[in-house]
Amino acid sequence: MEIVGEQLIPRPQSVTWSSITDPQVLKACIQGCESMDKVADNEYALVMSAKVGPVSAKFKGKITLADVDAPNAYTLIFEGQGGVAGFAKGQANVRLSPEGEATRLQYTAKATIGGKLAQVGSRLVDGVAKKLAENFFTKFNEHVSGTTN
Repeated sequence: MEIVGEQLIPRPQSVTWSSITDPQVLKACIQGCESMDKVADNEYALVMSAKVGPVSAKFKGKITLADVDAPNAYTLIFEGQGGVAGFAKGQANVRLSPEGEATRLQYTAKATIGGKLAQVGSRLVDGVAKKLAENFFTKFNEHVSGTTN
């Protein structure tokens, strides 16, 4: 499943870029993220909890920022192991473009899973993946624009 969306961030492109590449901002915006530590340039170790239907899992994995074209675009690649629950892999292509004083953030994301998670049904998994992506980019917009509660 491919998830496509966009947000209009009410900040200049340079501010939006520095935020979308900041691990502390990413951590704050990823639902269930417990820790995110830099292990190399553009690579971070991540621990997060997720629930898909009846299956809950704590994922240990990594996030890599690839194909970086500052301040315009990058690809965020996620790989995680959830123990007996299975694994998840995915990527999001993120593109920024100026729109007046604001920034248009466009994304295309896709994910694959295996193990118990895959057994709960692709429709349920697709719905959760879509919700997680939408929640992340909405929360990111709120964080960067200063409207976070």
